[in-house]
Amino acid sequence: MAGDNGRSRDEWLIYRGSGEPHDGMRNLPEPPPWRQTVPGQASANRARTYQIDPDEVDVVNAALRLRKPLLVTGRPGTGKTSLADSIAYELKLGPVLTWPITSRSTLADGLYSYDAIGRLHDADLRPGQNHEHEDIGRYIRLGPLGTALLPRDLPRVLLIDGLDKGDIDLPNDLLSLLEDGGFGVRELERLPDEQAEVEVYTADGGSRTAIHRGRLACRAFPIIIITSTGEREFAPAFHRRCLQLNLKQPGPDKLAAIVAAHMGPEALARGAALVSEYLRLADQGNVAPDQLLNALFLVFSGEHLPEDIRQKLPEALLRPLSVTGS
Repeated sequence: MAGDNGRSRDEWLIYRGSGEPHDGMRNLPEPPPWRQTVPGQASANRARTYQIDPDEVDVVNAALRLRKPLLVTGRPGTGKTSLADSIAYELKLGPVLTWPITSRSTLADGLYSYDAIGRLHDADLRPGQNHEHEDIGRYIRLGPLGTALLPRDLPRVLLIDGLDKGDIDLPNDLLSLLEDGGFGVRELERLPDEQAEVEVYTADGGSRTAIHRGRLACRAFPIIIITSTGEREFAPAFHRRCLQLNLKQPGPDKLAAIVAAHMGPEALARGAALVSEYLRLADQGNVAPDQLLNALFLVFSGEHLPEDIRQKLPEALLRPLSVTGS
């Protein structure tokens, strides 16, 4: 079946739902820039295209100067996590260390893990050997928070994503630790003098770092971005120790800048109707800028897109997030 523009529907379909195996994946075009799988490419793209208001820049700089965590609230899609990428990229502070919070997250998860079972298993494989001076550091891996607290001249950027999803005590536990800027690794603190320095793994892939006497303390406080949807209130003591930044839904000017940064200024002219529809929906409910970007990308990037599909996709892609089944 052909669309109104003469293109065959088969040229558009990768998955056909026919139950017959085929090589359609070979025809899959390049992904959107924000969905790149090359390591570091997606975060660099988010950083380069991130749009931030001058007032928001001022709050970020205040947090940097005061060495305070930045509590960032806002609806999904307003750029809370991308702010961390933008800061790390612009200030050349390396990859963002990310700690995604769940209902089961504890402070220990962010600091380090100790693979006691793995150590016992390795000992069982080497019966009769003296394990007194074995490399215990092979079984210890610093978490994102622990890695962020390593002593460096320049700080790392740490993203604590979705703190309001965690246990009610986690925010206070976290800030008590950040007041001191360090912690101890129990398994290393009790080692004898001849094992005063032990190399452990970090959250940066397979790299290792030395810890002296089981104690770790930062020289420069990490730049901490804490995100929250604002659905749960934190204690006043927590708010006092953070600077707060509420990211609002982008208005017409900022939305235009976001679209232009990702897809070029020509996308604004070609997608004027989609942008207007997005703004209408944003006034009525909860939609995110990335929904608009996805719609624009599909509608204007593929020359094999039949006209009937071109008309139907925006309605599905711009569905408000509050709608049941979205």
